[in-house]
Amino acid sequence: MAKSTQKSEVIDLPAMKIERLEITVIGDSPLITHKWSEKAKKAMLDKQMGKATQKKAPKDPEQDFADAIHRDADGDYAFPTIGFKAAAVTACTSLDMTKVAARQTFHVDGEFVKIMGGDPIMREDMVRVGQGTADLRYRPEYTNWYATLRVTYNSSVMSAEQVINIFNVAGFGVGVGEWRPEKNGSNGRFHVGTIAEATEMGLAA
Repeated sequence: MAKSTQKSEVIDLPAMKIERLEITVIGDSPLITHKWSEKAKKAMLDKQMGKATQKKAPKDPEQDFADAIHRDADGDYAFPTIGFKAAAVTACTSLDMTKVAARQTFHVDGEFVKIMGGDPIMREDMVRVGQGTADLRYRPEYTNWYATLRVTYNSSVMSAEQVINIFNVAGFGVGVGEWRPEKNGSNGRFHVGTIAEATEMGLAA
């Protein structure tokens, strides 16, 4: 019986070095947020379950505005952290790093990040829905804002300086929230700053 002369190949995998970093991002343009209200989600579920469609209630701008505000477990103004990670992952494509590699290299911890800097204002926008039907949307807008992200990353692959650079690129070219640069808008832009900078700008107490 012939014996194999092939040698087994040893793959050298560098050990992961998990580091944590706090990044303060400061808004360069207003942040517009939106989320599905419980009423809207129930209506979609009822339709999918074949339940009778109820008559649409009259529009309530104040309620629509309140329903579109994200809040964290403490009830504070917030935004989903996945939005910031998605922006950073997208930014990596302009830095010669694939989205797959980026998703595996760093994470933004938690479900929500607090949005600091003041109360949102209610904005009214005309949108097109369905087959081009015009409708009005009432959403919160944070004119001046900042947030502190807690980022976990593999320093065997990426340095702290590279992580910060990725978020700077994300803030400039991708953005977060509604009508951001990624979606042909100009809102939700930000840069990496410090709490001291936010204080100087009058955003932090």
